[in-house]
Amino acid sequence: MGTAADSRLGPRLGKLLRRTGREYSVGHERPLGGYLAAMAGFGEYTAAWAVAVRRSGSELPERPEPWDVALTALATFRLSRLLSRASVTSPLRAPFTRYHGPQGPAELREEATSEDGKETIGELLTCPFCMSVWVASTLTAGQLLWPRATRTAMGALAALAGADALQLAYGALMDKATDE
Repeated sequence: MGTAADSRLGPRLGKLLRRTGREYSVGHERPLGGYLAAMAGFGEYTAAWAVAVRRSGSELPERPEPWDVALTALATFRLSRLLSRASVTSPLRAPFTRYHGPQGPAELREEATSEDGKETIGELLTCPFCMSVWVASTLTAGQLLWPRATRTAMGALAALAGADALQLAYGALMDKATDE
C-alpha cells in the first residue's frame, strides 16, 4: 500500500522534470522525454543482449583483440551510414522523417518529423553517430553469440567501406584530371 507521500511523488517529479526541461532548453524545442525513453530503450536492448550472451554460455574474452576492434569500427561505420543515410533504406526512416534532398553520393538529407513521439526516433534514424551506438552493441553481441557469421558480415561491411573510399577517391581524381 502506498503512503500519502508516495501519491505526491509522481506529480512532484513531473513538475521537476518539466521545469528542468524548460531551464535546459532555454526556449528551444528539445525532446528530453523522448531522449530519456531512447536511453531506457537502449538500456533494455543491451540488457537483453547481455542475458542472451550469458545464457548461451559464451565466455567473454579477457580483452578485445585489436583486429576485432578495427573490424567492428569499420563495420559499424558502414552499417550506421547505410541505415541512417542511404537512399535504399529511406523506407525504414520515412515514417519518422521528411526528405530534403540528396546529400553526397547515394545518401539523403532528411530531418526528423516533429510529430508526437516521432522526433526522437527520427533523430536516431538520421544520425550516423547515434546509430553507431546501437550498431556497435549489436555487432559486439553478435561476435559473442555467433562469431563466425558476425565476422563474415562485418568483413563484408568493412569491404563496402573500403570500396566507398576508393569510389570517392577515384571520383576526386577524375574531377581533378578533367579540370586541368
